[in-house]
Amino acid sequence: MERMTNQRICVYCGSSSGVRTEYAAAARLLGAEVARRGWELVYGGGNVGLMGVVADAALAAGGHVIGVIPEGLLAREVGHRGLPDLRVVAGMHERKAMMAGLAGAFVALPGGFGTMEELCEVLTWTQLGLLHRPIGLLNTAGFYSPLLAFFDHMTSEGLLRREHRDLLLCHAEPEALLDAVMVAPAPRVEEWG
Repeated sequence: MERMTNQRICVYCGSSSGVRTEYAAAARLLGAEVARRGWELVYGGGNVGLMGVVADAALAAGGHVIGVIPEGLLAREVGHRGLPDLRVVAGMHERKAMMAGLAGAFVALPGGFGTMEELCEVLTWTQLGLLHRPIGLLNTAGFYSPLLAFFDHMTSEGLLRREHRDLLLCHAEPEALLDAVMVAPAPRVEEWG
């Protein structure tokens, strides 16, 4: 039943925890569940916010965690020194490329501009046929509901094809999202215009 060929999941999330305790709780559940399934976690390498929560949960559950952090953010995001594999790169472009290259699937948790940029970049790469990996969105406490409504608006306005909108798997619970990601076929987009 498993279709995800590379057993590494890349998680994009905030370097802060947000105002709702549900965000950290969901990050904790997701990190532990990734480890329980025997997958490796790839993330931005920070020890703060939801980034630190998801990494610590995976480590506590016996998982392998790979952090990728730019030199310039190592001190600012408090690079996670407890990781078995912390890769320090020159800049953001190298960070994103390395994370994408390591991942068999992508999941976004609540976050800010950086999380949005990373999510939209892998969606765009998939839309263009440059990536063929499942992409999931953890809609904890409805955090992403306005974004999903906007994506639907883009579709209804004829600026986003339905097949491209449907590239994004979405669930409110970590386990359900990981189940969907695990069995999702590699996305193949015939047309992107």
